[in-house]
Amino acid sequence: MYNDKNLTCADCGQEFVFTASEQDFYAQRGFTEPRRCPSCRASRKAARGSSGAGYGSGSSDYGSSGGGYSAGGSYSAGGGGGYGGGGGYGDRDRGTREMFAATCSNCGNEAKVPFRPTSGKPVYCSDCFRTMRG
Repeated sequence: MYNDKNLTCADCGQEFVFTASEQDFYAQRGFTEPRRCPSCRASRKAARGSSGAGYGSGSSDYGSSGGGYSAGGSYSAGGGGGYGGGGGYGDRDRGTREMFAATCSNCGNEAKVPFRPTSGKPVYCSDCFRTMRG
């Protein structure tokens, strides 16, 4: 249905491939084509995160980011969707992630989580989360 496309980055001018699977993903979610290459998108996302503009704010360049969990952190029972791979570009350095302090709903210890806790939703420390997962 889709064919790979070569696009030109609006920031650096480099050509990058917008794969058929990425096009399908973007179309299913109603996103527009990315205007920036993966590395420029990553740079902008890292800059947004360090400026305190808010966790998980989406843009038409990047698609969607959601809650869920981060490796080595603490977790929310509610979880959250999001497209974990960020468009299929693989793992890359995402910079430092802002962490929020919360009280574990199970043991009462402090938990550090990569999202702003919502009242009414339980938050668990890493140990309790691991125990509950089995």
